[in-house]
Amino acid sequence: MRYFIELSYFGKAYHGWQNQPDSISVQELLEKNLSKILRSPIEIVGAGRTDAGVHAKQMFAHFDHEEVLDFELMKYKLNSMLPKDIAILDIFQVKQEAHARFDASSRSYEYHIIQKKDPFNKDNAWFVRNSLDIEKMNEAAGILTKYTNFKCFSKSRTDVRTYNCKIREARWRKEENTLVFCITADRFLRNMVRAVVGTLIEIGEHKYPVSHMHEIIESGDRGMAGTSVPAHGLYLTRVEYPENIRLD
Repeated sequence: MRYFIELSYFGKAYHGWQNQPDSISVQELLEKNLSKILRSPIEIVGAGRTDAGVHAKQMFAHFDHEEVLDFELMKYKLNSMLPKDIAILDIFQVKQEAHARFDASSRSYEYHIIQKKDPFNKDNAWFVRNSLDIEKMNEAAGILTKYTNFKCFSKSRTDVRTYNCKIREARWRKEENTLVFCITADRFLRNMVRAVVGTLIEIGEHKYPVSHMHEIIESGDRGMAGTSVPAHGLYLTRVEYPENIRLD
């Protein structure tokens, strides 16, 4: 039988989601504790991978186990065993062919920026001193939805088969003292959101005109895009699946 786990985590202490040979990851801790509870080796597959220091308000992963599970008891045990910065939100059975990564129809990220120094936000938002033109940043963000090839924002030396992504939404909003960039797409390339934000920041600082976004994307050159912003301001916020994937 196949099961999905919905979880959230604060990424500061982890070298990303995916297992690493010499660094602690969220996947490693989840597999280790699931294996203890179920008394058999458990491997999990995540909806994607977040880089070191990136947070997730919603992440999904799947695993297989031959026995029927008591979901509430499993949630209780896992939350008792896992560190305080990882929380299990739900566990449920899905169709046997369901896949946490390949069946995800969209993923949404947020990037948080503060413009006033705040010691209580130093680990969950990036402090930017310079004034930012949000109107120009939103104009440039809108351009992203007109393209599909985003090689210019991809991490170098990656082994992806295609650089194509369908961006459904890309916009900035203001929440009290925080600027939040929201982006939703069917898939993302490695380091893509952080590179997009870095590019939009440069436009917001009036280093480049809005039209420069067209030139960057059409070039396919990572060197033309902005610097990747720090990981600690980035959140995976939502992963969507077809409604019929779940077994009730």
